[in-house]
Amino acid sequence: MTTESVPVGGDPRRLLSDVRALAHRVRRDQRMTWVALLVLAVVTLAGIPFDWFGMRVHCHADGSCDFARRGVLYYWPAALLLAYAAIAVCYVRTARARGLGARVLPYALTGAATTAVFTAAWVAAAMYFPTHPHHFSYWWLVVDRLIAPWGMIGIALLVLARLERHPALLLFTLGYLAAVLFVLPMDEGWGPPHWGVRAQFAIPQLVSGAVLLLGAAGFAAARRRPR
Repeated sequence: MTTESVPVGGDPRRLLSDVRALAHRVRRDQRMTWVALLVLAVVTLAGIPFDWFGMRVHCHADGSCDFARRGVLYYWPAALLLAYAAIAVCYVRTARARGLGARVLPYALTGAATTAVFTAAWVAAAMYFPTHPHHFSYWWLVVDRLIAPWGMIGIALLVLARLERHPALLLFTLGYLAAVLFVLPMDEGWGPPHWGVRAQFAIPQLVSGAVLLLGAAGFAAARRRPR
């Protein structure tokens, strides 16, 4: 970012406009939205094998199944904390290289807080339900997706959009949350029982990771456009 002198004694309205334009440029130069989305996409996609192979599934003769998703708890808390730490470091280094300040700390703290909420909720569920019944109501699945890591990612992204004053990121995040919570199918109609139970949870993760990856590509392309 370059500095420009402002003439003294000019039109106050012109001066105010210049100050606002400069503030907008500073906020724009502070944004590393694509980096945050890329890191979260990689973490989400990398978590699918942990959930798939770490899930214990037992199906009965009547077609019902019990399952326990231990792989989620083994992978996600540490992965999310490392992801938010990496995003914060990237923001701070980029801001310092440009001679700017970074306002990423509230986002990193929100990410850590949502990670703690997700972990506590899932540990409590694991203690209360040694094995989970396979059939849930629709709204229970919505709540489950909200407190799942891919739902908590969206909550933290809302904070990042507010910090960056980034309308495009806000719209993207609202669309992402709508897709994760309501659009993706919530039935188990995928293949044989053992495969179907795992796919019921892997497919939403795959879609959310792909959406985050596409968002990262889109914001990176927008950043490279001449202004």
